[in-house]
Amino acid sequence: MAKVIQFRRSRKKIHEKHYILDVDTKTPEEAEKFVGKKVTWKSPAGKEIEGKISSSHGNKGLVRAIFEKGLPGQARNDNVEVK
Repeated sequence: MAKVIQFRRSRKKIHEKHYILDVDTKTPEEAEKFVGKKVTWKSPAGKEIEGKISSSHGNKGLVRAIFEKGLPGQARNDNVEVK
């Protein structure tokens, strides 16, 4: 399980399909092991949105995931399943 932290964003642009996930790792080296794995977010209505972990992010063990379409705002601070 991982937790959705935030959109991937810069100062002037938000990447709608890119999200930062916390996968309970402490170092970037541990986070690199998750690269290439599939992730799935399930809505309260039962819909599933799938994505893929693309790279690690930062020095705290976070990862960057790209979803097939953007997640709704209610997905923030929600859990996703890592396969």
